[in-house]
Amino acid sequence: MSDSKLGKIEHHLFQQFIQDKCGAPRGEVMAGPQFGVDVSLVDLGGGRAMALTSDPLSLIPSLGLEESAWLSVHLMANDMATTGYAPQFGQFVLNLPATFSKSDFHTYWEHIHRMCKDIGMAITGGHTGFIEGQNSTIAGGGTFIAIGEKDRMRVSKHAQPGNSLLVTKQCALSSSAILAMSFPETVKDKAGAEVYEEGCRAFYRTSSLPDALAAVGENHEHDDITAMHDVTEGGVLGAIYELATASGNGVAVHNEKLPVGEVQQQICRVFDLDPRYCIGAGAMIITCRQGTAPAVIERLAAKGILCTEAGTITEKEQGIKLIEDGRETDMLYYEEDPYWAAFFNALKAGWK
Repeated sequence: MSDSKLGKIEHHLFQQFIQDKCGAPRGEVMAGPQFGVDVSLVDLGGGRAMALTSDPLSLIPSLGLEESAWLSVHLMANDMATTGYAPQFGQFVLNLPATFSKSDFHTYWEHIHRMCKDIGMAITGGHTGFIEGQNSTIAGGGTFIAIGEKDRMRVSKHAQPGNSLLVTKQCALSSSAILAMSFPETVKDKAGAEVYEEGCRAFYRTSSLPDALAAVGENHEHDDITAMHDVTEGGVLGAIYELATASGNGVAVHNEKLPVGEVQQQICRVFDLDPRYCIGAGAMIITCRQGTAPAVIERLAAKGILCTEAGTITEKEQGIKLIEDGRETDMLYYEEDPYWAAFFNALKAGWK
């Protein structure tokens, strides 16, 4: 597919090649591959279900080994967080460059071990190998698993008309942090040292697991949360579009209520990016029953997590809308996150 774009497979290609070709049908599968859904769910019987999610592993020299390990663990954990459960078991497949030293591998894996331990997840297996010609920033892939009560497993497609739509933290949290860390001289020169430093500090706020667990409660005692969706490629607005599509609903989002942080906005401006549409790991889209938004926001605030009410889930017939300056328009959806082009263009231009 040489004509395909960078990043995740486009929605129309998923529908064309994958959606109806997923092996043998099994009745236990509650949620399989679907656009805008972060996890799969399998009914285990006895009121229990198993959630699974898979993602690439990161190995990005310009960031560092610890930072790469953080992305490898927490981007998958973010997907699992949308269920309201933390991951419990993890499988890792490492396809490492032949030139990757044993000492660097030791460091990289020590960080992965520690981060998995910190979130309470056991590493249960996988595969590790060194491959000639492996020059990608993708070092393989992994699968995380959680088992819990079937009726308490959230999925993004369960959002309902009338629900309030909440956004945690800020737009472009991860993309702005990675750009600052990858091109420090450029960001310092064009946005200032303070913006650069604050952008880098935001890197370790790119876990949305605390957001999800605060929303549902440590013992899943809060039943006002109907759905959650991780913000990845396409940014906050892309994630909102995906959640609305997955749940078969419309949505009305107020642009002025979207949490666009000043630091993230300034870094994105350096790379000519709209922060609303850039990779935003660390932020979470949450829907909750009508009238419960203040309580959810208060629960997150108690954990030091910013949460903003930005819109409402509507009936499908009302469409997926963005309201700017009192004018309602169809929300745009970009199948290729503009971050990728900005990153590689900066590399080619020799930005430091």
